[in-house]
Amino acid sequence: MPHFFVEFRFHDYPKRYLKWLMREVARKFGVKGAIKHRPVPHMALFYGSPGKTDIRKVCAAVERVGKKYTIVPFKVDKFEWRNGEEGKVIAAGITASPELEKLRLDLRKELSKICTPYRFDTQPDFWFHTVIAFKDIDQKFDRIWDYVNTKEKPHINQCLLRITVLNHKREIEREYDLILNKLLNRRQALSRYWFNKTIKNYNDCLGFEL
Repeated sequence: MPHFFVEFRFHDYPKRYLKWLMREVARKFGVKGAIKHRPVPHMALFYGSPGKTDIRKVCAAVERVGKKYTIVPFKVDKFEWRNGEEGKVIAAGITASPELEKLRLDLRKELSKICTPYRFDTQPDFWFHTVIAFKDIDQKFDRIWDYVNTKEKPHINQCLLRITVLNHKREIEREYDLILNKLLNRRQALSRYWFNKTIKNYNDCLGFEL
């Protein structure tokens, strides 16, 4: 198990939509791999490594990278599947912008200085996605895949507002807020007050960009 994990966590409507789809598939087909633990729709940015790593150095590396970015757009716009280490994976596919691709490469470069990257981190064609169903779906894959494709494809425009660092317990350790240019502690990361500040400043940034 990786000692840390770096990801983007969805908020508001995209979070509700993706969580609903995960639970809908789980309920209809009796699969629980994606919802066994509290489902948190997210996009992986760095999978970490199995060896123990100083989490403070991880957070510092994420902060160094995050300071170079503000507006990082991407789209959730398709359904995809691939073979994973524990069987097939069905996901909502993500079309990354050049900014997102560069940010992920910068994260890989910085974090590779303090740990050994997982094999997914070094693949030239990194798969940007958010999981819908996995682990226990192989025997029902064809039915689930057909069902997912009866749904209207998502058309969700997003910006990567924060980079989340999870510890080995899959709990939030820190979040770097690209909009506020600030490394948040766990309490701040989970605070609605701070998230509202992020959204306000994000809207101000958009106005400035336009």
